[in-house]
Amino acid sequence: MFDLHCFGDLLGDFSRSHCIGICAFLVPANLIATSQTILFTILKRSPIQIFTMTASASIYALLMILHVISWFIVGVVMAPTFILMFLGMTCLAINVIAVWLKINRIEIDYLGFLRKFVSKSAFSS
Repeated sequence: MFDLHCFGDLLGDFSRSHCIGICAFLVPANLIATSQTILFTILKRSPIQIFTMTASASIYALLMILHVISWFIVGVVMAPTFILMFLGMTCLAINVIAVWLKINRIEIDYLGFLRKFVSKSAFSS
């Protein structure tokens, strides 16, 4: 018979015993994938490209959140756990917002806004 409790313990133990390796992979993966989502949204890429990128970036963010939850379960409450949880939640929120913008067909002229901002700040100094 398959025991889910034992499987959960094994995943938690794996997560905690390989924490450095997991974090060394997930932190850059989260930042790079979410940055690509932001870039694809700014450049107004096709919905397929944005949805594909947000799916992979969301997987990285969810893995980061689950990894931190495994530390919270055993009672490790330190600054790195909160920082990593904030990173995972922020990346997940950015990806959800990018999908929401594309589904609702909300197009914001980010580059035009940036040009206006740069030209105003260039003349004011």
